[in-house]
Amino acid sequence: MQTITLNSRVGEDGILHLDIPVDVTNADLSITVILQPITDSEQENKPKGKGWPANFFEETSGCLKDTPIIIDSEGVVDDLEDFKLT
Repeated sequence: MQTITLNSRVGEDGILHLDIPVDVTNADLSITVILQPITDSEQENKPKGKGWPANFFEETSGCLKDTPIIIDSEGVVDDLEDFKLT
């Protein structure tokens, strides 16, 4: 048994469309659907901005200042024409 939790929006037509990827093919499944409206407080805690948690960038900005990323000449390509896909 596997539990999958999704948040979805019902359109103006009142129909909920669900596309649920599963790791099963050519099998019969028993499916239970529980509808639970999202409250205003849950909506406020929902990550905004493509799924990033609230204040993610503010809290992680500068976290690598003591471990800087070093880019050396290895892997630098002067002429990208040499790597054209044919």
